[in-house]
Amino acid sequence: MSKVVVFGAGGRAGRHIVAEAVRAGHEVTAVVRDPSKHAFAGAGVTVEQGDVTSAADVAALAAGHDAAVTAATRLDIDSSEFYTAATNALVAGLKEAAVSRLVLIGIGTILTVDGSTLVHDTEGFPPEGRAFSLGHVAQLEILERDGGDLDWVVLAPPPVVLDAEAERTGGYRTGGRQLIAGAADTFSYADLAVAVVEEIDAPKHHRDLVAVAG
Repeated sequence: MSKVVVFGAGGRAGRHIVAEAVRAGHEVTAVVRDPSKHAFAGAGVTVEQGDVTSAADVAALAAGHDAAVTAATRLDIDSSEFYTAATNALVAGLKEAAVSRLVLIGIGTILTVDGSTLVHDTEGFPPEGRAFSLGHVAQLEILERDGGDLDWVVLAPPPVVLDAEAERTGGYRTGGRQLIAGAADTFSYADLAVAVVEEIDAPKHHRDLVAVAG
């Protein structure tokens, strides 16, 4: 058993990650902006208020944990602004807290379709979607440039609407930075959570962007 802190625990991805981590026997600190709005089933979960864009909050909340996960996002502010602030805070805060393993939820639009062209750069891709996707590019650039000794991995699910209601199968595939060929048309948050927790329990990918799909 280990201790895992999950930032953005109140969202659809975050809630599934908390549940999967508890299922795997971990103690979980679920970090949300407003604890009064969230409740998590089962024992082993402590809910804390925190701001992932604050290095001080990250350091305080991550102290004493073995690994960190972030599924945090904001739709009310500029994507690049949010992910830049959050990633800088995670890098600095986790270093202070002496937490070396970080698993981040990415987005499939920053994977490539042919080894070079990003999904969000393909013809006809919606401009508003591209603007949001660029925040994840900024996140990756900071990790690659400033990650230092942090053992991070960005798991990028396919660019489809993820299913929050689908049952957990425990099955998934991982690839590189290109879309996974033959991926299913849907992918569940539950199986994305399995991939996240297995990267905590038995890390296979290090300091990289990794496609994950059904």
